[in-house]
Amino acid sequence: MEKKENTCPMCHGTKARGEEEKQQLLNRLRRIEGQVRGVAGMVERDAYCVDILTQVQAVSSALTSFSTALLDSHVKSCVKEDVLSGKDEVLDELVGVISRFMK
Repeated sequence: MEKKENTCPMCHGTKARGEEEKQQLLNRLRRIEGQVRGVAGMVERDAYCVDILTQVQAVSSALTSFSTALLDSHVKSCVKEDVLSGKDEVLDELVGVISRFMK
């Protein structure tokens, strides 16, 4: 399957992101990566379970925040463009994504 420029990643294509958006997303992921490494260090140091669980919850919240930002971008770009061009099937895909996101 040939990849088309500026197509939605959910369609196995690519999405051209502006440098600012890309940098913001990468910065969030790098912070999350650091948090996960911190949790691993806590396990290595035999930290108290509740302290580890508190940090795991922080990581989970950070991932949810990242996902929300990405979903926001997806709706305002990929979904909007597809709906405006008559590709309403993207709405079924969006409902599926939201359903998985809410679990």
